[in-house]
Amino acid sequence: MMTFIENYWDALVDMFAEMAPYLLLGFFFAGLLKAFVPKDIYRRHLAPHNMKSVVKAAALGVPLPLCSCGVIPTTVGLKKEGASDGACTSFLIATPQTGVDSIAATYSLMGLPFAVIRPVVALVTAIFGGWLVNRHCEGKHRGHGEDDRGHREEHEDECGEEHCCCHHHDHEHHDHDDDDDGDCCGCHHEEIDESTWWTKFVGSMKYAFVEMLQDVGKWLIIGLLIAALITVAVPAEWLAALHDYKLLNMLIVLLIAIPMYVCATGSIPIAVSLMAKGLTPGAALVLLMAGPAVNSASMLVIGKVFGKRTLWLYILSIVLGAVVFGLGVDYLLPQEWFEVATSSACGGHHEHSLGVMDWIWMGLLVVLLINAFARTYSHSKCIFPCLP
Repeated sequence: MMTFIENYWDALVDMFAEMAPYLLLGFFFAGLLKAFVPKDIYRRHLAPHNMKSVVKAAALGVPLPLCSCGVIPTTVGLKKEGASDGACTSFLIATPQTGVDSIAATYSLMGLPFAVIRPVVALVTAIFGGWLVNRHCEGKHRGHGEDDRGHREEHEDECGEEHCCCHHHDHEHHDHDDDDDGDCCGCHHEEIDESTWWTKFVGSMKYAFVEMLQDVGKWLIIGLLIAALITVAVPAEWLAALHDYKLLNMLIVLLIAIPMYVCATGSIPIAVSLMAKGLTPGAALVLLMAGPAVNSASMLVIGKVFGKRTLWLYILSIVLGAVVFGLGVDYLLPQEWFEVATSSACGGHHEHSLGVMDWIWMGLLVVLLINAFARTYSHSKCIFPCLP
């Protein structure tokens, strides 16, 4: 029993140490992106019912660090501002599958090939899904943008695309009304555009290291705990026996990933651990793409807001794109490209290999996580006044 606990702890620390500096870097750039990219850029470029708006929506969605629950209210807000259904669908697909934070974390645990392939798959799949919706659902909601355009001023006084955080944390932040800045998780960002550069930077760091960690921190920890358990508890021969049945690997992963909620960052250690046990790289890619984008909660909301036809096209594009690219990874790309993913999750006693900087990065991330969780569950301001 003690050996199992020691191996579990070693595997958990190893993965956390590898991810910590890249997560911090990813959150940093995500905060800058949030604060310094004009919030109306999305609305201005996503209204036309054509492929140009679909491609723009996909390209805008790929770097954004929003999870699947956060992207839904954001997209609903874009739709009310006049964005086409095709562009909204493209944005819905691309955004939760990846982001600057998850790309950095993917590189840390899975190597450069996966870090490049993942956003490319998200981009292509999103464009395909938006094209399907424009082609088969065109005209169904065409008048919606014009109907809501008269309310644009009212919406601009609210959260805009930052509505995602408010919606996502609404049940956790009821007592924030008496905060000095009056923010509701992310709503304060609309004021950043009119302030100084320094205020923008401070706001971006608050978003990156408080609000983003409130969004993804819980799922990141859950993903790491599950990944470490898989590493030490699942016999390698279980998945190794299915290694030659690549499509079957992917179908099994889809059955697990679709009903499960896992964010783009939290899915990474799980995929790495499963690869270490014999899961094919292509099946791991399916988990990385389908897991964050398709879950029961998001499907219910999409079906209600955009209609059942759009929902089915949304699911079809994600599943088809993940499987096609997964088969391409397994059959067309050199498998040695993905050996780094297997070696990084083999578990065992590696604590002696951690350097001083590893512990510093881990300690900093732990402090930030505690700060974010304390703010979430105590309904108060950060417990560490020195943090933004």
